[in-house]
Amino acid sequence: MPRNIHFTKMHGAGNDYIYVYTPDNPAFNAAEASRLWSQPHFGIGSDGLILIGKSLVPEADFTMRIFNNDGSEAMMCGNGIRCVGKYLYDHHLTEKTTIAVDTLSGIKHIMLHINEDGEVLRCTVDMGKPILQNQAQLRTPDGSMKQGLVDGFCGTFVSMGNPHFVIFTEDADAVDVVANGQRLENNEIFPERCNIEFASLLPNDSIRLRSWERGSGLTLACGTGACATAVAASVNGLRGRRSDIITDGGTLHIQWDVVDGRVRMTGPAETVFEGSFPLQKRIQQ
Repeated sequence: MPRNIHFTKMHGAGNDYIYVYTPDNPAFNAAEASRLWSQPHFGIGSDGLILIGKSLVPEADFTMRIFNNDGSEAMMCGNGIRCVGKYLYDHHLTEKTTIAVDTLSGIKHIMLHINEDGEVLRCTVDMGKPILQNQAQLRTPDGSMKQGLVDGFCGTFVSMGNPHFVIFTEDADAVDVVANGQRLENNEIFPERCNIEFASLLPNDSIRLRSWERGSGLTLACGTGACATAVAASVNGLRGRRSDIITDGGTLHIQWDVVDGRVRMTGPAETVFEGSFPLQKRIQQ
């Protein structure tokens, strides 16, 4: 008898993932599963796969592992973790409205915004403190870059656990994100590859953002990229500590707290559909 996998398709501002709660499902090769299931037409279609598990450390309630649609494992996804919060509450796995989730970027705290009908529509995530110097992720003498040149593009390095190169341009919509993003992602200055952001300043403290995600490509939104963009705008004196980031999939609200130095992101979390299917032999563990 084939073993079945139960999944939930969700998205945060159009950044869509397949969610699997591992305690209720058989073990499988997550990297290969993400590569196969994420394919449009031949699979479920998504930016990747997110596994939710029970935490073994007392500081966290649950765990989250993220696999891009090329099979590589990611450290963090801001849009993805908001949907994790909604998933846990909607599936009655917790009654908490503030949930601690252990990720490869450390423990993150999700605050659920629940309406009068008991629905989780939005979540706020404490994304932690941005890192402006990291020699493991940027090959410069001190591991930092502020409005520096990489392959002809002037940008700022910001790590939200995962690396980002934020480029401010007159019109982000006019940029060939696919061609330029792919080339920059794999530039030798980024030893772990890099997420690439193309951003334009708009009125009322808002910023237009288009993202090339490391391992996933062009996406409708990138949560950590939105955070990195807001921080880059602030450190370059282009914006204050609060920005509305307008992506192709929706608007994310970012605040970089002046007191504790932590970045908090608020945005939507939505369920698309649920389903189950037999576990293919090639991804059995």
